Amino acid sequence: MSLVDLIMPKLGESIMEATILKWHKKVGDKVAQDETVLDIATDKVDSEVPSTTAGIIEEILFAENDVVPIGTVIVKIRSGAAENTASTPALAKVEYEEAKVLEEIPYQPTNNTADNSVNGIRFYSPLVLNIAQSEGISMMDLEKIPGTGQDGRVSKKDILAFVANRGNVSANNQVVAAAPQQSHQAVVITNSQAPAVIANTAATVYSGNVEIIEMDRMRKLISKHMTDSVATSAHVTSFAECDVTNLVQWREKIKKEFEKREGEKITFTPLFVEAVVKSLKKYPMLSSSVDGDKIIVKKDLNIGMATALPSGNLIVPVIKNADQLNLTGLCKQVNGLANAARNGKLKPDDTTGGTFTLTNVGTFGSIMGTPIINQPQVAIMAVGAIKKRPMVLETPQGDVIAIRHMMYVSLSYDHRIIDGALGSTFLNAVCKELENFDVNRNI
Repeated sequence: MSLVDLIMPKLGESIMEATILKWHKKVGDKVAQDETVLDIATDKVDSEVPSTTAGIIEEILFAENDVVPIGTVIVKIRSGAAENTASTPALAKVEYEEAKVLEEIPYQPTNNTADNSVNGIRFYSPLVLNIAQSEGISMMDLEKIPGTGQDGRVSKKDILAFVANRGNVSANNQVVAAAPQQSHQAVVITNSQAPAVIANTAATVYSGNVEIIEMDRMRKLISKHMTDSVATSAHVTSFAECDVTNLVQWREKIKKEFEKREGEKITFTPLFVEAVVKSLKKYPMLSSSVDGDKIIVKKDLNIGMATALPSGNLIVPVIKNADQLNLTGLCKQVNGLANAARNGKLKPDDTTGGTFTLTNVGTFGSIMGTPIINQPQVAIMAVGAIKKRPMVLETPQGDVIAIRHMMYVSLSYDHRIIDGALGSTFLNAVCKELENFDVNRNI
């Protein structure tokens, strides 16, 4: 028998840490290979982490709500121990579990070997610090919250209980509502080894008839991801108008036959993805990323597609090697990923490795949008609603007015490496692919 380390999996190029949502196993439990051990969350996806071996949970190194760096050991599993469990007396098993619980320790940075508090200073997870900052809890008040976590750490449950009850506590323990005459700040070293600053500010008082809605965890993470993107990339957006009449008429003609034959509905999304892929092959700089003063051009064309969740949040599953798929393959990938996203069945790998993103704002009735780049990519394209409009067409007999299916497309790109000429040229190339769609195409 040997100890096997289960590590926090890599969840994407821009993801450096994940939050532990729930443990499905405890110390002493048997676990089969590929059986779920815990649930984790990032700003992109909630996911399950399966065991890489069969055995017994020997050691759990983190608690729920802890934020853990990618690549860190989170569980130790004694492989091969499961077969011997049946012969272990019940009493001995209970003693084993109790002993292992005592050995569990919280994560500490590699350069910090001290206990959970040093010289009276407590350490807090980034999640707890974020809640404290958003709720206007000062460091003085944070230090007064009794912690129920390991080594007395303040958990998410502890700080939320404090928030819920601070209006009912005795006068000796109430939070002072008035702001101090001179604001001061406290610096705390968190598990991410980055200093976090919390200002001692009074809770905001809202006047009038208002409803206060607490952001859920995913919305908070999306908010940070979008803000970081705007701070990272110099965003520029270009617009173009496409006549997609041929595309609309072709889809209308073949959609019933396609569904009967393939068991899949054909939407406009795989058609848009196909046009994007063809254009990226002509202008590969749009499928790249920036690393310092280096431009990393991605040869694998992995197209992210923004998908709405039932909660209203968005997630971006990725079609891997989209340039290697025909239209039927693209259709199956699009439908499969969209269904998995809506049913909470996406895997960590389903949201990683994207090199370019497509978002369909027309699904919600918008005719155009100015999307924010999905880091570390350098471009994202939005397609608007398809509308019938009278348009002037040039014919050998002269100009005529005809009813056409029109659509606006927009491209937001990173002006650090993509100039307006290249951005607009790429966008027009996509439009040409859509406008010149072959109405006699077989599938």
